Formats: sequence, C-alpha cells, structure tokens
Amino acid sequence: MSAVLLGKKLGMTSIFDETGAQIPCTVVEAGPCTVIQVKTKENDGYDALQIGYEDIPEKRVTKPLSGHFKKANIKTKRHLEEVRIEDGGADKKIGDTIDVTVFAAGDSVSVSGVTKGKGFQGAIKRHGFRGGVRTHGQSDRLRAPGSVGSSSYPSRVFKGMKMAGRMGGNNLTVRNLQIVKVIPESNLVLIKGAVPGSINGLVRISKK
Repeated sequence: MSAVLLGKKLGMTSIFDETGAQIPCTVVEAGPCTVIQVKTKENDGYDALQIGYEDIPEKRVTKPLSGHFKKANIKTKRHLEEVRIEDGGADKKIGDTIDVTVFAAGDSVSVSGVTKGKGFQGAIKRHGFRGGVRTHGQSDRLRAPGSVGSSSYPSRVFKGMKMAGRMGGNNLTVRNLQIVKVIPESNLVLIKGAVPGSINGLVRISKK
C-alpha cells in the first residue's frame, strides 16, 4: 500500500547534517489521520482507504457527512482523502490511526498542495516577460506584454496567448522530495526543499 498522510505546512527552517552542510527544509505537521472507511473490490469495485484529518465540531459538516462519520463512530474531520491500495492488501480497519511513523529519514516522497494565490497579475510577473526597452521614448512600455496578434490576417488573438490574468491558486505536485527528519512525538516531518502552498495550507505527502 502507498503511504499517504495529510498535513499542514508550518513554514521553513534549516538544519545541519553530519558534515556541517546547511539543508533548507519545510516543516509539515503530518497527521495523525484516521481510517474512516475501507472500500473493497466486492462492494465498491476497487480497494481503497478513506482517511480523515483534523477534528472539527459536528455542526461544521453537512448532515450526510455527519451520518458518514457517525456510522464509523469517529469524530468529524475537516479533510477527507481516498488512498488506493493493491488487491485488498491493506491491514487497516475503520478507526485505525496512521501517523508519521510510516515515513523515515531518506524516503523519497511526492507532496501535493495548492500554490499561493497571487491574484490578477501582468505578463511580466505571470510569465516572466522582460518588458520593453528603457530608451528611445518608450515611457509607457516598460512592463507591457508587446504584440499579441496579427494585422489583417487572422485578425484575432490566438487562444492560449500568454497575457495578464489570474496567477497561482493551482493544484501542484512536487515529486522526488527527500525526508530529512521525522519527529514522531510532535507529528512533524522535515522535507528537503520547498513544497507548494502557504503557511497552514493543506498538503498531501505520499510515498510509493
């Protein structure tokens, strides 16, 4: 089964390895996650686990979800995630807890999250354009995108042209990140490098 945990990005720090080299790390509070439902090929057509993360009051979920949690006799959770498993190979049952001990230092993981929203941005910030020249009277072209279409033919702007627009707030997965340290007593995982999302944003850590 793939090891998957939901967590919260707390920020960045750095630690030093045994050679004295500085390693930039992202600190993630991962889990603990509770198994809410076990799906089987006989009942659902495939094998999977549904896990929940972060307790919330019952009044903050819809009545169907409230009934779903009551059926499993588990406190309501803010986030739910489904984890596919191989041919009924899961040894977990409803109510079991999955924590950071499923990971170890040196593991290679993928981290998914929603990137920081930047709002409406121009072409220079959004796409990395260099802007116009600073001389020859170009007083208002410093951060302009330049030409976006042709003249008489085809007399339109092609679909997909890089222009100003909403930037950020997209789902992103960064692969092959390395776990530097696991702190089980605090439910913390230190991951080398940066992961998508803002502070306190939800992230999904998975290991094959």
